[in-house]
Parts: sequence; C-alpha cells; structure tokens
Amino acid sequence: MSAELLINVTPSESRVALIENGILQEIHIERHTKKGLVGNIYKGKVSRVLPGMQAAFVDIGLDKAAFLHASDIAIHDELADDVSPSQLEIKDIRELVREGQSIVVQVVKDPLGTKGARLTTDITLPSRYLVFMPSVTHVGVSQKIEDELERERLKEIVSGFCDEDGGFILRTAAEGVNDAELRQDAEFLRRLWNKIQSRKKASKSNVLYEDLPVARRVLRDFVGTHIDRIRIDSNLTFQDLLEFTKEYVPELSQKLEYYQGELPIFDLYDVENELQRALGRRVDLKSGGYLIIDQTEAMTTIDINTGAFVGHRNLEETIFNTNIEATSAIARQLRLRNLGGMILIDFIDMTVPDHQKRVLHSLEVAMAKDRAKSSIYGFTKLGLIEVTRKRTRESLEHLLCGECPACKGRGSTKTVETICFEITREIVRVNKAYNADMFVIYASAVVADALLGDESHVLAELEAFVEKQIKVQTEPLYHQDKFDVVMM
Repeated sequence: MSAELLINVTPSESRVALIENGILQEIHIERHTKKGLVGNIYKGKVSRVLPGMQAAFVDIGLDKAAFLHASDIAIHDELADDVSPSQLEIKDIRELVREGQSIVVQVVKDPLGTKGARLTTDITLPSRYLVFMPSVTHVGVSQKIEDELERERLKEIVSGFCDEDGGFILRTAAEGVNDAELRQDAEFLRRLWNKIQSRKKASKSNVLYEDLPVARRVLRDFVGTHIDRIRIDSNLTFQDLLEFTKEYVPELSQKLEYYQGELPIFDLYDVENELQRALGRRVDLKSGGYLIIDQTEAMTTIDINTGAFVGHRNLEETIFNTNIEATSAIARQLRLRNLGGMILIDFIDMTVPDHQKRVLHSLEVAMAKDRAKSSIYGFTKLGLIEVTRKRTRESLEHLLCGECPACKGRGSTKTVETICFEITREIVRVNKAYNADMFVIYASAVVADALLGDESHVLAELEAFVEKQIKVQTEPLYHQDKFDVVMM
C-alpha cells in the first residue's frame, strides 16, 4: 500500500491530507486563529462542583467553562493528602475537588457544539516512542506490540527511567528501538514536564503547555506508520518540519519534499473535490448503491441502499454484495469526516445468518485501519449495527460549516405552496384584527412568481374574501420561507 501526506499551508490555515493508494483517507485542518485545544495543559480553577453529575466545571480561560468528570481525575498525592483509601474508591467529586481550588488539567476533547472542552487531570505527554504520565510510576506497553520477548525487553529498559515523579507507556513505534533512543525520548519528556512545572509556579498565564501545530503533530502521531513521502507546499513550513524531524523523527527527514508544482498541491489527488463530497449526505458506491449519512448532536446514522444496483443472481446476493461494499466506504467516511461518538448503521436487511457474520467481519477489518479507537457491537434485534468511535476534535462538517440561515438547521425548507397558504392565513388574521385598506405581500422571487402565476387563483379568492386589494412585491434578499404582510 502506498501512502503519502500532503501539507497545504496558507497564512490563515494549515491542512494535512493522508492519501492511501491515491485516495484521500484523512484530513486534518487547523485555522491559525482557532487552533484545537486537545493536548493543551492549563492551570485552571474549579468554578462549580456538581454532585448530581459527579463532575465539576473548571475555568481555564476559555469562553465556556470546561467539564471535568470524577472518573477523569487521577489521584495524585496532592489530592490524596486528606483522603482515606476508602474514600478514593468512592471517587465522590466533592472529595476530589472543591470550588475555588487551583488544578492542573489537560484537554482531551475540544469544545463540541454547545459543550465546553472535556478535561482530565491524568496528564500525558507524547513523544516519538514514549508517553510520559506523571500520575503513574510504572511502565505500560502498547497492545499492538504482540511479541512477548520484545514487550519484556522494552519494559526492562524503560523501567529504569521511572521514578516517583512519573512513568511511561511505550508506543507501538517503540518496537525494535534501542536503549539510547528510548533514553533520549525519556529525557526529553522529563525536561518538558519540568518546564511545565516551573511555569505552573511562575507564570500568570493559564496555559502551561500547548500541543504541537497540526503539521508537526501529524508527523509525530504517524511515527511507526508506513509513509512513502511527505510533500509540503510552503518552504517556511518545509524548513521547520525538516528541523523538527531531524531532532525528533529522523526516519521521516528523507521523506520530506518541498512541492513547487504548477497545480495546487490538493489538486494532485482531487482532494478539494473529495472534501466537498464529504460534506454531502449521499455517498455513491461503485456498484450503484449508496449511503445516506446524517449527523445529529446525539449520534450519526448511516443508511445503506441498493440504488441502481440490481445484481446478477438474486435479491439476497444483491443485498449482501451492496452491504459488503458499504463496509469499506463506511470505514473511510468515518475517518474522512472525523465522525465520533455513537454511530448507528442500518445495513439492508439480510435473511441469511452467514451473510450477517461476513458483513460484520468485513466492517471490523475495514475499521481496523482507523487510528481512532472504536468498538463494534454487532447486530441488534432490529438489524442495526452499533459503533462507537473516539471523538476528540470537531467533525469535518462542524469545522467547515455553520447553521443554514434559511432552514435554521432543520435540513429542509417549506415548499412554495406551503408558504403561499401561510400568507393567506396571515392576511385573514390581520384583516380581522385591524382595519386596513389594502395589503402588500413582500416575498422571495419564487413565492411571488407562484402567487402571480400557479397560485393566482388563491390570491383572487382571498381578495374576494377579505374585500381588499392585495399586491405582491418581490424581495430579492428573502429566503424562500420568509415573507412579510404589510397593511396600507
């Protein structure tokens, strides 16, 4: 499998696209005036404790107070001085934090919609091979490192770097890495943590640590992942990443290229058009079937339809083949759109039990490539598949789009006929309440045309009913469902 990263940089925005086998799989976007907060560490103050929710609101200097649940509070020594072991097991929020208390927290989820940022006191600092955790004193190893001898070798090396100030988790990329490189990583993370600790005491700012910019962050997170080349269309960013990779990710340095082609870098693999398609509800399958993806505040639903696909054998085979094809498309869309939380997938009903098993297995295989943690819970009694996918940042739709001013988020507008009837009812209502000589209707062009054309009989009958003259005035700036009735 070929894989490359395309990095597009403008004065206001940086975008990183992951291309696998010539197809866009992931997109990471960061607006320079609105950077993501995940990974940032803050010195906050508990503003409110909510016993009923076992949570607290913490002021970290943002517009909205951030949310800290009791389960996200690590029991540090500084918190546990006056708390007995039995109380720690209860983990009552009132025994862990108090209003007005200063607390060091890390953002694990960006503010999403109307919700504030989600916090944890369980601080983690990632590097190339290790993750430093001040709240533990032991060593953990990524489950993706399966060789037991290698796991033991790595544990033995890194155990020597642990003390009462913190422990480490070995990332998947640490497999096969020697003692010197692991020590270098550990020393870097120790220095970084000491710097954060000193800022906590000396700095007046809430911000103790900010995660890397998107281009650096993606390179750090892709360590250990097969990447053939990395193309950057900004010379300044290219030089910055060259220095960064030489120091922290040397294996990627030779893969960096400064792109100076005539085409915009995102036109190389039709990335711009793929992004536009990723904002639509409908995703067409090669067979003629299609997906309908609806994102709501509570969950995302995905519906599969056969569409124009009629198959070659029988209906059951047609349904099965469409569902199988849909699994890889669904896995790609979840990554591309960065959809998280609860996802409900409505595959086309299958009567053969073996077909259900094979579709479920196909979905599991397709989603195994996803770097975001996910869980698949199998078919429900209603024939739906429930999936959860870790969500840390805004979805592509929420990042790039806002509420439609015409439909106000409903996703649909009233028909012209409906608006015409609403106007007639409004005129009848106003005519009963007030003594007017005539009425003027201000409406959008399409509604005004209907009232003077297809629905003109409605207007004539209304004039006879209220015994008043009614004029229609086109208002070009009005949306289809907006109108005004003015008395003269």
